[in-house]
Amino acid sequence: VQLVESGGGLVQAGGSLRLSCAASGSFFRSSPMSWYRQAPGKQREFVAAISAAGSNTNYADSVKGRFTISRDNAKNTAYLQMNSLKPEDTAVYYCNSPLYGYWGQGTLVTVSS
Repeated sequence: VQLVESGGGLVQAGGSLRLSCAASGSFFRSSPMSWYRQAPGKQREFVAAISAAGSNTNYADSVKGRFTISRDNAKNTAYLQMNSLKPEDTAVYYCNSPLYGYWGQGTLVTVSS
């Protein structure tokens, strides 16, 4: 089983990025998926979550209205669309299957002011 994040990079404040989390294995379609992030020197924190069917979503207050989580079960991929990025969004972003406890290796997002 693998979760592989991609799409991170360097962006100016106010810009956008879309992260992807590609899953291998048959677990994906039955599992809710989450995004977490960890900034330098800080603990990992919850960002967003989506139900297995994609009908329900949940966001941290700090990203609500700016980030959108989605998924394509036909492609075994989850996404995090990040708009209006701020320097405080700088972190390594991880995808997670909370049902099975799987984590990806993370992708770095750096937002410059």
